[in-house]
Amino acid sequence: MSDLIAIAYEGEDTAFRVRDRLVNLTKEHIIELEDLVVVVHHRDGKTEIKQATNLAGMGALSGAFWGLLIGLIFFAPIFGLAIGAIAGALAGRFSDYGIDDKFIKEVAESVGPGNSAVFVLVKKMTPDRVVDAIREYGGRVVRTSLSEAEETNLRDAFGAGTPAKAEVPPPSP
Repeated sequence: MSDLIAIAYEGEDTAFRVRDRLVNLTKEHIIELEDLVVVVHHRDGKTEIKQATNLAGMGALSGAFWGLLIGLIFFAPIFGLAIGAIAGALAGRFSDYGIDDKFIKEVAESVGPGNSAVFVLVKKMTPDRVVDAIREYGGRVVRTSLSEAEETNLRDAFGAGTPAKAEVPPPSP
């Protein structure tokens, strides 16, 4: 089962630096992520959401493969490739995978203008190594789906007390 962790940061670009660090940690096999989202609440009030996985691109690639394969069977590989890519891109664009978008927007509004947040859906991690790697960026834990003890340890690692536990919706399948 995956764990959801949302951490808010001072400044609009800090979350992007944390995202880059987390991506490097995945290459080192210290953390395994199911989803990674960066949210920036701009000073003008607009919210920008950047998901790590491009579902439309992944869908287009998958659809192109299957379309080409089916096209080869019916002697129309180019037509099959094109139709498969379009269908896959549309399917990827309209699918909701990972962290719930409504939840992301709700938390994004709470971080305040000029700030950012990172949402991670963690499959597996070495907690002490991950915390050590991102502690330098500061941040405060906004919400988690961790146990109370794990959440308290995480909040303590970032120098924050233990506020009231917030309810976190389960990730979308």
